[in-house]
Amino acid sequence: MKKQFIMINKQLVNPRSIVVVGGSEDLSKPGGKVLKNILDGRYKGDLYVTNPKADKIQGIRSYKNPDDLPETDLAIFAIAAKHCPDTIKYLAENKNTRAFIVLSAGFSEESEEGAVLEKQMVDAVNSVNGCLIGPNCIGFLNHNYNGVFTTPIPKLDPAGCDFISGSGATAVFVMEAGIPNGLIFSSVYSVGNSAQLGVEDVLKYMDENFDPKTSSEVKLLYIESIEKPQLLLRHASSLISKGCKIAAVKAGSSDAGSRAASSHTGALAGSDTAAEALFKKAGIVRCYSREELTTVASVFMHKELQGKNLAIITHAGGPAVMLTDTLSERGMSIPPIEGRKADALLKKLHPGSSVANPIDFLATGNAEQLGFIIDAVENDFHHIDGMVIIFGSPGLSPVYDVYQVLHEKMETCKKPIFPVLPSIINAKDEIKMFLSKGRINFPDEVALGRALSKVYHISEPVPETEEYPALEQKKIRKIIDEAGNGYLEPEKVQQLLDAAGILCVPEKVVTSGDDAVNASGELGYPLVMKVVGPLHKSDVGGVALNVSNDEEVRKEFSRMMKIKGAKGVLMQPMLEGIELFTGAKKEDKFGHLVMCGLGGIFIEVLKDFQSGLAPLSFEEAKEMVRNLRGYGIIKGARKQRGVDENQFVELITRVAVLVNIAPEISEMDLNPVLGTPESIVVVDARICVEK
Repeated sequence: MKKQFIMINKQLVNPRSIVVVGGSEDLSKPGGKVLKNILDGRYKGDLYVTNPKADKIQGIRSYKNPDDLPETDLAIFAIAAKHCPDTIKYLAENKNTRAFIVLSAGFSEESEEGAVLEKQMVDAVNSVNGCLIGPNCIGFLNHNYNGVFTTPIPKLDPAGCDFISGSGATAVFVMEAGIPNGLIFSSVYSVGNSAQLGVEDVLKYMDENFDPKTSSEVKLLYIESIEKPQLLLRHASSLISKGCKIAAVKAGSSDAGSRAASSHTGALAGSDTAAEALFKKAGIVRCYSREELTTVASVFMHKELQGKNLAIITHAGGPAVMLTDTLSERGMSIPPIEGRKADALLKKLHPGSSVANPIDFLATGNAEQLGFIIDAVENDFHHIDGMVIIFGSPGLSPVYDVYQVLHEKMETCKKPIFPVLPSIINAKDEIKMFLSKGRINFPDEVALGRALSKVYHISEPVPETEEYPALEQKKIRKIIDEAGNGYLEPEKVQQLLDAAGILCVPEKVVTSGDDAVNASGELGYPLVMKVVGPLHKSDVGGVALNVSNDEEVRKEFSRMMKIKGAKGVLMQPMLEGIELFTGAKKEDKFGHLVMCGLGGIFIEVLKDFQSGLAPLSFEEAKEMVRNLRGYGIIKGARKQRGVDENQFVELITRVAVLVNIAPEISEMDLNPVLGTPESIVVVDARICVEK
């Protein structure tokens, strides 16, 4: 069977002709509203309608018999689900139609019968290498045509945002959140059920057809389920490497860590943790609400902030304080402004003003003074990287002149300027004027502060040329190939970690009291003894610490062998150090999620951990370690002995390479790992294999 290479085509993006199947005079119906939207958008191609009950719909010729319909590039469906497959097949085979938007519901989201209809549609589209958006969606729009049945219709400009949404309603609500503040769009894809094309496929198309001269550099995503994580990672990383910026909402985060698991790593892992790790690896800014998504998008639409030092310019003290707090809490800086040039600026302002940063030029501040301040920050204060300007109105007099100066300075300044214009009632006409010039407003300074810090701190995508630690691949594969399903025996775990170059504490597994005493002579006192067999050793009393003589060895061995499920006893030297942990969990479709953190109470109670998708570069693993809340303990807080950070980072990268070589590892837990300034040693390890 010929392989289908599904991709978005020119018939969808810029069709020469469109037919609305099920077009209507009733604007309360999708078939009526989508036709009106296309007409209102002044579509330049040929427009047709099929409706068996009318000769003309909204002034457009309606074809009662599809046989009479001319060939058409794109068909938009607003008819009952049961009629869609046959109509698609007919148009594909007889009218050379190669793009289809199915607005209709009643498919896989509703019933098994609907799923059958959906598959029939996809098969018909695939048979002619066409593309299908939907079903159960609001449609598609760009600057060529308005192929949606909803409002609002945003200002459509190739320089605006590309928005791909898995939810039609959310697409509408996101546009409603962004449009009033001046956010513009280049295209909106509502993929609905993603029967053929999902969010990842659309992003792939955008990447493979990216033109730095004409393509939008801002991509927004709303995703409820990541079906093709590797595709998303590859093309998001590629687009960002080409200069794009991507922000995404991933809904459905409540399942993280909720499933029963047999290890700390497994309990903490989950699809949402994996999605978070994917976004981080790709360089995607993750958002958690419509407001945050549109605010981050609006930050993207401004000049890029090159450093974390900001000047806050305001005539209202309260918002400046709230913004200062928000930025400071999130790793940004509002540094002092002082010196001779600061004094010169202060003389141009009203008495009582302050230029210390925030720069407060009082409620009586005017347009001329705002111009003086912006020029000084741009040209005189070289340690400042960008400006936030907060200027509202008490409603006493118009502020057109202030917003005009702001617009002009945004045109000429090299440093980015972010306008906070909070008076959406008192100064609504002035703000409307400001937005008409192509500007964007941030009505809330705290929302802006959160978005600015997120955008500034996002990591770059990991380069494909990254080098990873070399492991003994043949030995690893031999151990895995010979293993059955389930947890590996301790000696096999030891062999596997040895092949991965991971240092483990010396150990012996014994099955008799005499063997235990002999092992103690080789390992040396004091000892740790652990029961072999039960998964959660501590819970069943299967761990003994500081065993210091032969009599205690026999006593503990005898006690542990009476524990249900005991197969033997593992013996190790008693070591000291800071407890750490790392491990990996195979997450469906994503690959392996690698995690790290401090052991003990930090993982059990505080859930202080970081995660990343394998493989991990040294820099990725280092960022994971440094993002731990307990990182100060690793560094050595208050003159306490810390941990060799580089060795811990290397251990994490080796775990990540190991699970890439052996994808059959379903769960891996190295806990505890004891860290000192001299060494990192694995004390306990469990590895589960699923083939």
